[in-house]
Amino acid sequence: MIETNDSLRDCLAPAKLNLFLHITGRRPDGYHALQTVFQLLDWGDTLHFTRRDDGRVMRSSDVSGVPAEQDLTVRAALLLKSHTGTQQGVDIEIDKRLPMGAGLGGGSSDAATTLLALNRLWELDLPREELQALALKLGADVPFFIFGKNAFAEGVGEALEAVQLPARNFLVVTPRVHVPTAAIFSEKSLTRDSKPLTITDFLAQHSCSAGWPDSFGRNDMQQVVVGKYAEVAQVLGWFDNIAPARMTGSGASVFAAFHSRDEAEAAQAKLPSGWSSAVTASLDTHPLFAFAS
Repeated sequence: MIETNDSLRDCLAPAKLNLFLHITGRRPDGYHALQTVFQLLDWGDTLHFTRRDDGRVMRSSDVSGVPAEQDLTVRAALLLKSHTGTQQGVDIEIDKRLPMGAGLGGGSSDAATTLLALNRLWELDLPREELQALALKLGADVPFFIFGKNAFAEGVGEALEAVQLPARNFLVVTPRVHVPTAAIFSEKSLTRDSKPLTITDFLAQHSCSAGWPDSFGRNDMQQVVVGKYAEVAQVLGWFDNIAPARMTGSGASVFAAFHSRDEAEAAQAKLPSGWSSAVTASLDTHPLFAFAS
């Protein structure tokens, strides 16, 4: 990252994986109660921020299929302006690398990186907990990226407790389908009664030396998505002969863990021609973690 008085460039908005995802119930407000473990990755979108003196929030790059007024980065900047009353503005440029509708948290991570970066660039000095509360207004996954560490999450994903995870390399394969999260959550066949677990349950079964996925948990959304999207089923089937794999979030991306980058790249080399994939490593801490206290 390059930092000057008037700009922040090359700010990584890291992707996430859900190492497991259980749906334990449905709340009176219609939201689903979840349990998951979020894993940060060293792969993501890259954002650039340049201070404006006229107070305007502008997106200076196009994002296919996302009008500027609907972009979570623009919404995050405007929310932060409204919350603090600052008269400053910003130009936001996005190098979009993460596929959309993939369960990798791309839009949520972009929003969190925007909040963290502008907290620094606009010299607001808001504490992390205040930024997390603000982030929840933008989406359930956004507070995790502000939290900035791998986490055991509950509620709608906003109740977070940091966990230490072993260093791993991942092969992430993304079918060329866009899975709408809201549609999957509304499916009648979706399991919504997984038994609640504790962080101790997870840590007790999650050996620091073992590969992943192991015997712990599942993704409750995976069966529904596989039934609706043959492409996701195809990717999971391909992994059967390579390594244990699981879908992240509401899909469509599927991932497997490897002890070394060489192993992950060797598996990637076997992928059918035309499949979209990335080899990436785990992160312990968000790159902009120091931008909030």
